[in-house]
Amino acid sequence: MKTAGRLSAAIEILTDFDRRRVPLKTAMADWARGNRYAGAKDRAWISGLCLDALRKKNSLSAAMGEASPRALALGAIRFLWRMPVDELGEITTEESHGAGALSEKEIQLLSTSYPLIPAEAGIQTSGKLDPDPTAQRSDNKQRALARGRRDERDLELAPHIAGDFPEWMTPHITRIFGEEATAIMAAFAVRADVDLRLNTLKAEPEKSLKALKTVKGEAISILTTSARINAPDPAIRAPAVTIIPAYNKGWLEVQDIGSQIAAAAAGAVKGAQVLDYCAGGGGKTLALAALMENTGQLYAYDKDARRLKPLFHRAKRAGLRNLQMRSPAGEEGLDDLEGKMDVVFVDAPCSGAGTWRRHPDTKWRLTETQLARRIDEQDKVLAEAARFCKPGGRLVWVTCSFLKEENEDRLEIFLAEHSDFSISSVIEQIDASGLLTDEGREALASCVTPDGALRLTPDKLRADGFFVAVLTRE
Repeated sequence: MKTAGRLSAAIEILTDFDRRRVPLKTAMADWARGNRYAGAKDRAWISGLCLDALRKKNSLSAAMGEASPRALALGAIRFLWRMPVDELGEITTEESHGAGALSEKEIQLLSTSYPLIPAEAGIQTSGKLDPDPTAQRSDNKQRALARGRRDERDLELAPHIAGDFPEWMTPHITRIFGEEATAIMAAFAVRADVDLRLNTLKAEPEKSLKALKTVKGEAISILTTSARINAPDPAIRAPAVTIIPAYNKGWLEVQDIGSQIAAAAAGAVKGAQVLDYCAGGGGKTLALAALMENTGQLYAYDKDARRLKPLFHRAKRAGLRNLQMRSPAGEEGLDDLEGKMDVVFVDAPCSGAGTWRRHPDTKWRLTETQLARRIDEQDKVLAEAARFCKPGGRLVWVTCSFLKEENEDRLEIFLAEHSDFSISSVIEQIDASGLLTDEGREALASCVTPDGALRLTPDKLRADGFFVAVLTRE
């Protein structure tokens, strides 16, 4: 496909996403079924543009004066992918596949430095801003504070526009991040790196790292078993990790560094009895098994047994030998484990707000009703999981959300009703796992909450947003 056809396809997919409110991958898959001539590179290009447009939906909408799928796609390819306006004008007017000629207004807006907001957007502006507002944003913020004033960007843009998050979430987000909300949320609106866990059940970390050189993978100096492939420029396709031999041998697992840190919070678990209560597809289950060095007994459970299906293949590829899978549909259930677990790991159902870099469509589909439903589920899951923790055991609470409503608030209610549990230091438990480096210890210290839990955000660690707390039972 030519660029003109790819751009038109992106607009079509964004239109379908906006109309049906379905996951972007569903809209993309439906389009691909009807356009089988599109190759893998075409689909990757189109998907990449759609995702980038949704990552910065609010700021692009403000810059373009409207939030239509066409405006988002044009804004993304011009401001984020840096396509010159004259080239964009040529491809939109291509006779067979063009998206339609640019209007005079579009040309004017696309020629303005992003995110300089047009007057018709109703936001006062002044001065010319750099073409890439995400670059060095934190440094700009620090320099502005050092000069005794706020960053001009924060004065010009409403937080939900500059930070690219739903306006209704403003009170939830400012409750956590305060004046830093805009800068922190802007870090959730950029492409994520490809993070990897080096599976020590199959190979030494040094051996796995050597195998990653072909895809430019490097060690992350937080955990001894973590690596990263930096996010590519928008128009460049990311290296395919899953096709290299080391991946197929089970030496590597694609897993965000935040998720790896969360699993390490289980602490010293060699020879322990561990229950992964919301195992799902098993990413953290595999990490727990590696921590346990295939000793003890690891139980993987999920209320939705269908979610466990991928774990069968993944466990075999990763070399797990200490795993038992339990299903609510099975006869065994979990009753025999009550009060016997050294560690109960709860990767709770949540809004998924922490994964907005990777799944930007979800932030525009999330509603207050859905958030309230998740909160109710979390209270039930936490109470149910606690009964499996033995006296002296640990309950690890994890969500891929940064919201207090899904974390501190839930723990406050739980602890008020369960006086035999108390919050312990997460850092101490991660240290006990044996994976934490000196640099990692220093980095995580900046993420500790007042009560000893962790709130991970991409502005500090280039990690997805996670909350991790360790509760100890008397």
